[in-house]
Amino acid sequence: MIKPKTIIFSLLITAVAAMGASANLQETAAQPKRNLKVLPKNISKENLGKVMDEWKSALGVKCNFCHAASADNPRKLNFASDAKPEKEMARQMFTMTGKINKKFFHAKKGEDGMMAMAAVNCNTCHNGQAHPEIKEFGETK
Repeated sequence: MIKPKTIIFSLLITAVAAMGASANLQETAAQPKRNLKVLPKNISKENLGKVMDEWKSALGVKCNFCHAASADNPRKLNFASDAKPEKEMARQMFTMTGKINKKFFHAKKGEDGMMAMAAVNCNTCHNGQAHPEIKEFGETK
């Protein structure tokens, strides 16, 4: 025969384990997912925000230019989604400017994984325009 204390103890342990698992799932769901492919994986939330603000300013756009709407709530953005081709283009441009800075300006990455000195950045060409006019080398207006 099973003792009542054993049943109560087993139920109590099961309930505590279930509550812990539920809290862990809620905590995981509340954390925004990251999909960092060219920025350092360990970039702080604050520095990531600064980078995104610089890119928005340089291109004269808002977050939804590169980030797709969330499937379950179109009024929110799914920052981890790669649905918009503009996001991949931003990655390619970031990689390109990094290579230019390294090759021609001998820029080195800092402790945070970002270029310590960036002679060439998004604003160099974009100047607040999402799609800057392309000119041939040496061409003037």
